[in-house]
Amino acid sequence: MPKISSSTIAGYAVAVDKVLAQAVHTDTSGIVAGDFQVSIGSYEMPVYEARPASGGPAPIILCISEIWGVHEWIRDVTRRFAKAGFYAVAPELFKREGGVAQIPDVQDILKIVLAVPRKQVLGDCAAAVGWAKKRPGVRADRVGVTGWCWGGSTVYQVAATNPDIKAAVCWYGPPGRPYPDSPAPVTGFDLAKDIKAPFLGLYGEKDTNPTPDDARKFGDLLKQHNKNVEIVIYPGAEHGFFADYRPSYDAKAAADAWKRCLALFDKHLKA
Repeated sequence: MPKISSSTIAGYAVAVDKVLAQAVHTDTSGIVAGDFQVSIGSYEMPVYEARPASGGPAPIILCISEIWGVHEWIRDVTRRFAKAGFYAVAPELFKREGGVAQIPDVQDILKIVLAVPRKQVLGDCAAAVGWAKKRPGVRADRVGVTGWCWGGSTVYQVAATNPDIKAAVCWYGPPGRPYPDSPAPVTGFDLAKDIKAPFLGLYGEKDTNPTPDDARKFGDLLKQHNKNVEIVIYPGAEHGFFADYRPSYDAKAAADAWKRCLALFDKHLKA
């Protein structure tokens, strides 16, 4: 694969081991959380789940990670969803390639992540949802999807192809990112016509990948076929504004975006 361009690498500069003091820590009081494996043929895919300890049934939220895989921040966000009354599951989508947690260089990580076949990503995400439907205290007929950065781009792919999805929230995922497929790569722009579930897109005004123009263009394409679309572009916010472990964190934008995210899932998954 050729050298990754500077525009592609935008937003990935800080590795997950450089966690800042402002990072939010969500405990497990009132919830149950842990690591499991999903069998896909002979392959065992790691997943992390978090769910309310009682009550329910709880709708499912598929949480799709950044390029760093299921690191502690992704686990923390799944616990936040559990505290809000959802069953959240985060699949480790790069284990087939040997994992990425041990790789220090972002260029090397991107070479792996951006080469993962689209069919594999979609199949693994579908397997995680199928497994989640059989977990304790789950409402199997209500599934939402959310993701950050690369995971945000993957939200477009999943929401357009998985009929289980009843609501989708994308956090600053570039709609122009190509996913390897045959006969040609597939982008979010290509799939806008196929996303029928209620959709919320959360983006930063100062982001360069995606740019605000790309976010607006994608929203306009969605609205041609979907009446329930909201695109929010936060003034002054950068890529990764929700990632409280990174310098890009914007507390005001993050709080508003989280409120909107939960409101969409509450409305369409808990009703």
